[in-house]
Amino acid sequence: MSEAQPAPARRSRFRFNPKIFAVAVLASLFVGALVGWIAGRTDARWLITTLDTVGSTFTNLLTFMVLPLIFTAIVVGIDSLRSLGGGRTAARLGGKTALWFAVTSLIAVSIGLLIGIVSRAGQGLDVSPTRDNVTAVDDMSSGSWLDLITGLVPENLFKAFSEGETLQVVFISLIVGAAAYSLGDKAKPFVDFNRSAFEIIQRVLGWIIRLAPLGILGLIGNAVASYGNRFLGPLFVFAAAVFLGCALVLFVVYPLLLRFVAKVSPTKYFGKSWTALQFAFASGSSGATLPLTRQTTVNLGAKPAYANFAVPLGTTTKMDGCASVYPALAAIFIANMFGIQLGVVQYLTIIFVAVFGAIATAGVTGWFTMLTLTVGALGFPPLGDRHRHRDRLRHRSDPEHDADHDQRGRPDRRSAHRGAGRGDPRRRAAGHPERSATALGR
Repeated sequence: MSEAQPAPARRSRFRFNPKIFAVAVLASLFVGALVGWIAGRTDARWLITTLDTVGSTFTNLLTFMVLPLIFTAIVVGIDSLRSLGGGRTAARLGGKTALWFAVTSLIAVSIGLLIGIVSRAGQGLDVSPTRDNVTAVDDMSSGSWLDLITGLVPENLFKAFSEGETLQVVFISLIVGAAAYSLGDKAKPFVDFNRSAFEIIQRVLGWIIRLAPLGILGLIGNAVASYGNRFLGPLFVFAAAVFLGCALVLFVVYPLLLRFVAKVSPTKYFGKSWTALQFAFASGSSGATLPLTRQTTVNLGAKPAYANFAVPLGTTTKMDGCASVYPALAAIFIANMFGIQLGVVQYLTIIFVAVFGAIATAGVTGWFTMLTLTVGALGFPPLGDRHRHRDRLRHRSDPEHDADHDQRGRPDRRSAHRGAGRGDPRRRAAGHPERSATALGR
């Protein structure tokens, strides 16, 4: 008598479809604007309050996941260097990988800041910020260079998490991750716990992101109802600026690095990576594109062992579109919208978050998470953004960078790689995202 065969696993009836999701988000932009216009014209306070509540709840759901995500992902990312064999080889390859990630992030965030300053995105809205937000931003902009450095070191480990000190959490994560790596097997239970926590947080974020159509409807509806049609013009300018910034990174910066650093033909490179680019554009997710990105990297000449390390790490920690160009432009947009003058320390904060805080995007549709991280570090209210439709181009830049880096840094060559404000945190209690006004300030 034959053994009973196990029943096949039932497929979820509500399986996530990226294309349907993209259409739903795009539709929510127009529906939200229409509902907001109706609410504003009819002065339906109950509808405006409902839109604000929906948008604020969506923002808060994202905000409370950011810091745990940063900590666990950085610890796991540092430990992933063991996949290269450990020792000096891992340290050398990991160091050069991190260097290229930092260099391209610095270039991308600089492009975003430059375009934001030139385009003056957000000017003309004259939205009144809350008093707490103004106080927090003024305190941060008045700090010195020493304040920027000393502000990275927390007075208390748990206080940094409880008060939402983003940059301090990044600093803690780097130290703890390096210590766990140095301890080897002794720290394995701790690393395994963080790896499991990282997967859980990503799953929860995925669920939250699926609520984006509803959240964006509430956010843009509240914005249009509160500020009228004058909000839409600056928003379109901002959208065009994001497209321009991502296009410059994708079609100017990367080809130049390929030609003059990696000594690789950009035409050949784009030809082999075009399938991955198209899939990233259609799905709106670097994480979903990871298998194609890895295979493309191997096809371009990188060793599989190195591709297994660099591509997943780049997918979760290195996104020049979502984590550099976009947050830099968004920060300037929000500052101009609230009439807040950014100082040198704040520009440095934006750069620091872009270079070291991109882990927060986590390879899912994480542009909103990165925006929350950036505006929180600056002390701004978490702007109810509704720009998911540009996520396609931003994610198109992200896997392109991951494979691009491996062309500049593949270890099968002898050299392994070719070229390989904040003020006192005690003054910032009023500026945390979870305590401030949401959806463009209340």
